[in-house]
Amino acid sequence: MKPLIGLVYDLRSEYLAQGFSEDDVAEFDSDATLASLEQTIQDCGYRTERIGNGKTLSLKLAAGHRWDMVFNIAEGIGGRCREAYVPAMLELYGIPYTFSDPLVCALTLDKAMTKRIVAQHGLATPAFSVIERISQLSALSLKYPLFAKPLAEGTGKGIDQNSHIDTPHQLQSVCAALLAKYNQPVLVEEFLPGREFTTGILGTGADARVIGTMEIHMRNQNEPAIYSYLNKEECESQIDYSTLTAQPLKDQVETLALRSYQVLQCRDSGRVDIRCDAAGKPCFIEINPLAGLHPQHSDLPMICTRHDMSYQTLIGSILQSAFARADRKSDSAWTVC
Repeated sequence: MKPLIGLVYDLRSEYLAQGFSEDDVAEFDSDATLASLEQTIQDCGYRTERIGNGKTLSLKLAAGHRWDMVFNIAEGIGGRCREAYVPAMLELYGIPYTFSDPLVCALTLDKAMTKRIVAQHGLATPAFSVIERISQLSALSLKYPLFAKPLAEGTGKGIDQNSHIDTPHQLQSVCAALLAKYNQPVLVEEFLPGREFTTGILGTGADARVIGTMEIHMRNQNEPAIYSYLNKEECESQIDYSTLTAQPLKDQVETLALRSYQVLQCRDSGRVDIRCDAAGKPCFIEINPLAGLHPQHSDLPMICTRHDMSYQTLIGSILQSAFARADRKSDSAWTVC
């Protein structure tokens, strides 16, 4: 019998129906993404079962439901460890799953903790500070211009044209607004004025490889180049994309992306955001171990399309990587690849 793949996810439509706001569910998946993912997994030769979100998964696990593999795209809700909820439950029950383990999912959602690990390994990332209260701003020693965003959000949440900061007064205003709205610390880092890229990675550990890199171009040249939530949602009208091919920049960007992915111990697939400083040096910005998987709209599948990799090949390769880890019994807490 074909292996059974369980799908765990957070659907925007379901949370909106419960009264959550559009901003609350910005990171969650659309019905179209789930439908495409499920059909593609079936096309790869597997059976599928829609499990639901993390809470539904916990009920089904307790009731005795089991799967040969769980394809996890659940972002979770509430707190900086929310992306770790599903993988932690699956490890508790000994069920293999796609993508990174609970430690990595929790670590990489906290942008400051991620940057500390990256910097410790000698990889370039802009200087930063974590602001938990406004009084801390008086001791800030970073060089303007700055960039401010919530510490533990994804999909560009909390990022807009106000995120680019030129004065202390502006910094105080933006930090106060973010602290109040998102109820979490604010990451403030030195703004990088150079070109912006996102690199797709496939595989685990020493077997990880770069799929390719896409450059992000803002159509409105009169504003700071910021890949915000709004620009991502309206990318067809706000953003132009191109494939990075020029050397030696391509090698520099992709070496940084792959090395960051490996030192952070991400698995199966992910996406790394990189931006250049004023001198043109690529610097790590952040990493997404649960990259969006809408076949046309999400950055990772877009990168694959530009590098002649079909959506089915991407999804099939993710599953192959996860099954290979399970066959090696490498999902134990002490094995990182």
